[in-house]
Amino acid sequence: MLQDLHRTYPTYNIGKHLSTALDGYGDMWGLTDREILFALEEYKAQLDTDVPHTDDDEIDQIIKDGMNLDDILTEEEDGEDY
Repeated sequence: MLQDLHRTYPTYNIGKHLSTALDGYGDMWGLTDREILFALEEYKAQLDTDVPHTDDDEIDQIIKDGMNLDDILTEEEDGEDY
């Protein structure tokens, strides 16, 4: 699993993979190999489904939409039939 993570995400080091995957487990010294593998598999599944936003225009639009959230919600309420 660690080799697969390294191949798929070469910019992340093993420490980042392990610390992120095991973050919610608290004291990791008592975890079995199976539990660590499960955590790494779930972590990889999350990475695989995460959509990277590399386009600066897309990121700027997300920020602008977030800042105008009240306007967006008001427009949706006005257009709905109750």
